[in-house]
Amino acid sequence: MIALIVGTTAELIKMAPVFHELAARGRLAEIWYTGQHVDELSPTSRDLDLPEPAVWLVPRGTARNLARPAEVPAWLVRVVRTTWARRAELRRRLTVDGTPAVVLVHGDTFTAPLGALIGRRLGARIGHVEAGMRSGSLLHPFPEELNRRAVAHLTDIHFAPTEREEHNLRRRRGVVVVTGANTVVDAVRYALERPEEEDARSFPEGYGVATLHRFELVRDESLYRDALECLADYARRRHPIVYFAGRSELERLGSYGLLSLFDEERFVLAEKLSYVRFLPVLAKARFVVTDSGGLQEESAHLGIPCAVHRRHTERMDGVGVSMVLTGLDRDALSQFLEGHERHRSAGTVGDVRPSALIVDAIEALGGGAAARVGG
Repeated sequence: MIALIVGTTAELIKMAPVFHELAARGRLAEIWYTGQHVDELSPTSRDLDLPEPAVWLVPRGTARNLARPAEVPAWLVRVVRTTWARRAELRRRLTVDGTPAVVLVHGDTFTAPLGALIGRRLGARIGHVEAGMRSGSLLHPFPEELNRRAVAHLTDIHFAPTEREEHNLRRRRGVVVVTGANTVVDAVRYALERPEEEDARSFPEGYGVATLHRFELVRDESLYRDALECLADYARRRHPIVYFAGRSELERLGSYGLLSLFDEERFVLAEKLSYVRFLPVLAKARFVVTDSGGLQEESAHLGIPCAVHRRHTERMDGVGVSMVLTGLDRDALSQFLEGHERHRSAGTVGDVRPSALIVDAIEALGGGAAARVGG
């Protein structure tokens, strides 16, 4: 059986195509959830046609979104206690269909190394989706770079997007499978092929999209203020910007006294949308400013000019074409905004299907198709 251990909505989005590919081939698969994000789980699952998690690795009744780094240790303790208490049941679930037990983890959140460790303790083979990415700095982004390096030591099958990531894994144990792209390509295709939902609110004509949420930026009030003031200034002079923020970002904006930067027409503060509602909004944007690696990828695949407001990035999507890395420098961000149109490209969403290659590799482990998929 294949267990997909995820804990955030971003992981759920990028693993959804893998789950659907497993379902299409009749393989038994379940979603096990660590509960880093809780509020967004049900709507995201519905949007992506996914079942609710078959297993919660934290007590579901007490689970809540992790909003601050200080909350992580207590969350880790809950996951470890729950897993230990249910270890016999979890082993039975992984072996119920007689095929090799496989645990898939994704990316670089705390759930990735934790899920890999859980899988190994349960006797499963570990597959890491989006493996081999490196920024070159242990502290940027933090803790993501440490997480992805830790999970590499626990992985049996590394699913590397390109040869660059394959090279980064040359000294690691296990097998490396190059998938040609990240599974976000499949997720973007899936979202854009669905009928577009009517949005309750309209956005200003010719808008850009912005979202900033990483700890390395938002915990530094001066850097965060600089970035938002730069965006607000540009929005009032040139093209409007819609800034999507979740609950934790809204709390930061309030505590830093930055809510006054926003208005209803030029620099618009908007609640985050579900993935299938956000992708059509993104596809129509003039440009993107973000510190999200996932949004960097999605923008590159759609050919949308994108400024990644970080010191380092582990992703090469759009480098030298549609993406500009600002290094957290306000002047670099301003230069991108003023000349964003020269970074527009044709995009790369095509026939590559990384999720299919991932399932091909899993099936090569042996074992026949199971009777059902889901929880």
